[in-house]
Amino acid sequence: MSAEVSRESVPLAIAFDRPATDWEREGLPIGNGAMGAVISGGVEQDIIQFNEKTLWTGGPGSVRGYDFGIPAESQASALAKVRDSIRKDGSISPEKAAELMGRKILGYGDYQTFGDLILSFPENDSGVIKYNRRLSLDEGRVILGYQQEGVTYTREYFASYPDGVIVVRLSADKPGQIHLRVGLRTPDNRQVTTRIEGNQLDIVGELQDNKLGFAARIAVVAEGGNLDNSGQQSLQVKRADAVTIVFAAATNYAQRYPHYRQADASYAQQKISNTLAAALQKNYAQLLARHTQDYQSLYKRVALDIGQGVHSLATPALLAQYKTGNAALDRSLEAIYFQFGRYLLIASSRPGSLPANLQGVWNNSITPPWNADYHVNINLQMNYWLAETANLPELMQPYFDFVDSLVEPGNISAQRIADVSKGWALFLNTNIWGFTGVIDWPTAFWQPEAGAWLAQHYYEHFLFSGDQAFLRNRAYPLMKGAAEFWLDFLVKDPRDGLWVVTPSFSPEHGPFTTGAAMSQQIVFDLLRNTSEAAALVGDKKFKRLVDQTLKNMDRGIRIGSWGQLQEWKEDIDDPKNDHRHISHLFALHPGRYIDPRKTPELLQAARTTLNARGDGGTGWSQAWKVNFWARLLDGNRAHKVLGEQLQRSTLPNLWDNHPPFQIDGNFGATAGVAEMLVQSHNGVIEFLPALPDAWATGNVRGLRARGGITLDMQWTNKSLTTLYLRSNHTGRIRMRSSALVDVCQFRIAQKGLAKTRPVRCRQGEVVINVKEGGEYLLSMQK
Repeated sequence: MSAEVSRESVPLAIAFDRPATDWEREGLPIGNGAMGAVISGGVEQDIIQFNEKTLWTGGPGSVRGYDFGIPAESQASALAKVRDSIRKDGSISPEKAAELMGRKILGYGDYQTFGDLILSFPENDSGVIKYNRRLSLDEGRVILGYQQEGVTYTREYFASYPDGVIVVRLSADKPGQIHLRVGLRTPDNRQVTTRIEGNQLDIVGELQDNKLGFAARIAVVAEGGNLDNSGQQSLQVKRADAVTIVFAAATNYAQRYPHYRQADASYAQQKISNTLAAALQKNYAQLLARHTQDYQSLYKRVALDIGQGVHSLATPALLAQYKTGNAALDRSLEAIYFQFGRYLLIASSRPGSLPANLQGVWNNSITPPWNADYHVNINLQMNYWLAETANLPELMQPYFDFVDSLVEPGNISAQRIADVSKGWALFLNTNIWGFTGVIDWPTAFWQPEAGAWLAQHYYEHFLFSGDQAFLRNRAYPLMKGAAEFWLDFLVKDPRDGLWVVTPSFSPEHGPFTTGAAMSQQIVFDLLRNTSEAAALVGDKKFKRLVDQTLKNMDRGIRIGSWGQLQEWKEDIDDPKNDHRHISHLFALHPGRYIDPRKTPELLQAARTTLNARGDGGTGWSQAWKVNFWARLLDGNRAHKVLGEQLQRSTLPNLWDNHPPFQIDGNFGATAGVAEMLVQSHNGVIEFLPALPDAWATGNVRGLRARGGITLDMQWTNKSLTTLYLRSNHTGRIRMRSSALVDVCQFRIAQKGLAKTRPVRCRQGEVVINVKEGGEYLLSMQK
């Protein structure tokens, strides 16, 4: 019954015609949430750099000391001084604010590379032809092939979530051609003991900084030939027909405040022993089948056809030729980039591990950029914008587990840093050790709205799923705690009597003031969501309390002297300012206050602001602008910004380039493409709201809308032709599309019914009743 969708026969892949010489620019990532690896594919030496997401320095036990970023005594006097200065002078400089409220951090730590699995081959790379290394998005694995001296060699790599291992397979089209040495290299900031027994190589150790225990085990299974384990640090295989390498890694980390350690010191060793033993009960074909079934159960939910064609270009060439006149190649790159974002989230955010960090799960350093941590002034949130719309809601689980774990230390931060007795808070950044305090970087340390923004995803998850148990038992308690903080922290602005945030800062520039737009918009969004949630769960008392504040809340929405949406409460915006942060448009996206049909004047002010800031910026900034322009219903401008992100802020392997590599731009852009195709944030499901001319004909399967709706769409010449809906709830839904303005009726065919029934369309809007489990095929008729 589904509408005809997507050219699934067109394979989507990221491909290179040579080995990687640069990890960041040319490596191909695989991952299963907890573990990740980057495939370089060298002929003489294949270095597989890998990670386990809980391997961090810092935190409890660090030789540098660690206090969660929380001062031992109340900082109420420092906060009062900043507030007094703002009240007297109107603002305070970031440097002075940081001097008073910032703190030197101890033992914050860094996400660590686990090490390199090194495959060394006796052959050199002379005479190699037909080299190809590709990441198949459809299969979730890297496949490498080349020919040398009449032999075709194949290597396959994947990270299995169901089996918890990374698998490498080496084979040739002639027997006895596989010869290699398998070893492991780790950084020197840890103590490591290596042991070889049978066909397995183990390492056990601990980080020097915090004594976090870790372990890894590699098993080498040779088919034919000989395996030599007499080496001190490696295993050697000669004359094999094929070799399968299976490995696992773990640490003694536990996501529990305040110790963050497993009670059993041998936990890591036991975990990898059990994991690998279970995996080795299966042969390669079985491991691959289990991985493929698991991966495709997520990945294949969504398929997009925007006119992409079959091609044989390596991805760097595809990038280089982008927008040179070949529309099919341009659409291929855009389709790959959309699905690559979904692939990356599947690979870096699975239940049972930590959420995707600034680099997902991939990092080749012991001192990575920005610690490869969790920035919560947009970056962590942007990582998950795509999860609901792009049909990966299960991948929110690590996010929820992580944010839940921040509440307890966040309670203490609220008390000691913000002088608030109830609720929880954190500021700009956090780590896996429950850091909820402040740092001392003047233009990036004070963002108490972070908790409110993190809470938004909880309510969004409910809006998409309709899961009442999740709302009552998990979302609402967390939202309520975040709201309690703000009900206490807000103060009345003596100028107009409205509740405002002070001190308030619009990242990452300008002064500290009272009531900056971003601060007000985020807090208003939280309180409105919490009021709605309180009504749904029956907490009438708290709803009344929130509503009292909402009545006199400064919403951070003002149109300034040159038609812009003001960034600060004072009209001080510079029309020549092209700063990459445009956080004062939160109310447009991911907020829902600015509505094209209810607040057209605000829509125009947001457009004026975006035009003034320009379409440039770093990768994550351009990704946010794709979403902004989609919410402004300007598909051509959204597409233009997406194209410039591909040209300016995308590496040859399609990782987002801040620079350096920072993964939120990938996730944000995928979310932006979904936002161009469907929006549902204001109680109406809008189809093709920002469809660009370049995608005039196409189809999509599996996108999700709020209200428990999954949909497929087909369109021709920018007109919606077929719509297929699946509902997980019973109720009434409103639908809208500009493509329906001249359409007088739908014809609805409901699953299980032979008859069709007409439904009238008025001014591009249709209202229909749906049932839980119902499926509806809507054909447009003139």
